[in-house]
Amino acid sequence: MTDSNMLVVLGHPRDDSLCAALATAYAEGAAAAGAQVSRLDLGHLQFDPVLRSARAGGQPLEPDLLQAQQALQAARHVAWVYPVWWGTMPALLKGFLDRTLVSGFAYRYRPNSPLWDRLLQGRSAELLVTMDAPPWYYRWFDRMPGHWQMRRTVLAFCGFDPVRIASYGPVRSAPHERIQRWLADARRRGERAARQLNQPRWMGRRPLSAPRDPKSE
Repeated sequence: MTDSNMLVVLGHPRDDSLCAALATAYAEGAAAAGAQVSRLDLGHLQFDPVLRSARAGGQPLEPDLLQAQQALQAARHVAWVYPVWWGTMPALLKGFLDRTLVSGFAYRYRPNSPLWDRLLQGRSAELLVTMDAPPWYYRWFDRMPGHWQMRRTVLAFCGFDPVRIASYGPVRSAPHERIQRWLADARRRGERAARQLNQPRWMGRRPLSAPRDPKSE
């Protein structure tokens, strides 16, 4: 894992989605700022998204998932780009997490203890999440179930810290000009993440600062 390695994970199944465009903008911004960027489009992977056995070795990983694990291990920062459907992440992304972030790779429970080791420590993450609701409504009325799930019960559990979140919406009624602002915001976030990765580690434990959320008016 080198300091400038970054992975962008697209959790939307379609290549023509706004999420795909945001992932491209983020990756372009990061690459322009000097990061070594890899991309993982989950819709292109061949794997069973259903976790059929939680027993170690009970469901061997497909070659695409083994390569995805290698990409996660090589990255110091991972950007996850996906939509909110029914309040949380799509089934494609959830299935990828179920199959990939398994015990022994992402975490390990300690013997005779409720505690666990976070095996993906030393990495930061950023979520770029689209939604049809206004972000303020998702935050204050829906209570952000998908954001809490991904930030705390998935990524923080495995050791990612910090985990930043950018929410883009409402998508369905967004004019072209607003979408262009969102893409520019994603590009700036990628640039900022890459610059922080290139800073010496002694300059601070947290590799990312908190960028301002994009306007949704």
